[in-house]
Amino acid sequence: MKPAKSNIRTVANNKKAFHDYFVEESMEAGIELCGTEVKSIRKGAINLKDAWCEIKDGEMLVRGMHISPYEQGNIFNREPTRPRRLLMHKREILRLFGLVKQEGLTLIPLSVYLKGSLVKVQVGLCKGKKNYDKREDLACRAAKRDIDRALKERGRMS
Repeated sequence: MKPAKSNIRTVANNKKAFHDYFVEESMEAGIELCGTEVKSIRKGAINLKDAWCEIKDGEMLVRGMHISPYEQGNIFNREPTRPRRLLMHKREILRLFGLVKQEGLTLIPLSVYLKGSLVKVQVGLCKGKKNYDKREDLACRAAKRDIDRALKERGRMS
């Protein structure tokens, strides 16, 4: 038997989410799209910067996700920032709803990727960072970069 080949291609990442939030847990969800939106996503014309998820009437919706209109789509194009339904099992949605209401967590789309021919969204259960947490992360990143640079220079001298 042949080993299963992973056919995953990341289309967009939400870098701002990792800067503004601690990601407690992440899960995969499908997304309900029309045809021209899928074509636009395959081209990479998607922005997750200000996107968030909400649970309303037992359904999970992603809001603020901008999918640019497909150029050859003409009348079939939809509004770029319309709310889109995420596809998850009912029990998962209810569990997330409970966590969001009780613990003050937020649902943020972290990335959009193609898994075979399907478009999937990685949704993160996130907790907001304070300003001092963000500064601490920047300081750690800068220190790591300085250490790596020093080690690289030291390797050249040998």
